[in-house]
Amino acid sequence: MPNIRWLLKLITWTHLLVYRGTGGRIGGRAFSLRFLLLHHVGRRSGREFVTPLLYIEHEGAWILAASNAGDRRNPAWYLNLRDHPEALIRIGRREVRVKAREASEEELRVLWPKLNASYGYYDAYRARAGREIPVVVLESTE
Repeated sequence: MPNIRWLLKLITWTHLLVYRGTGGRIGGRAFSLRFLLLHHVGRRSGREFVTPLLYIEHEGAWILAASNAGDRRNPAWYLNLRDHPEALIRIGRREVRVKAREASEEELRVLWPKLNASYGYYDAYRARAGREIPVVVLESTE
């Protein structure tokens, strides 16, 4: 796969700008896909980062796939959450404090098909990446 990291960064930056500027009216949904903004702390820098991510809801939690578009490496936001699981999400104009954890094996049996049904490329990303794609559960702390 060619290195398209620069293109992904450009798309992410543009998406973030539009989402913030419109309060999620534009950038919060695309067809059946839903996006949230994840505010997370860098594991090395300690800086705050904001990343727009696809999500699904399941039993009151927000579910993310750390697919990194099929890259062999886990995404930085996932690594950051492993070290600093407390985060903030923004869905539209609503902000919620959350704590992140990895889905259990039992949860994965339920969540992976739901994630793949919401965005049909996750199975292809997993095959291309040659790694298990972590599934992250964000639970409200409020």
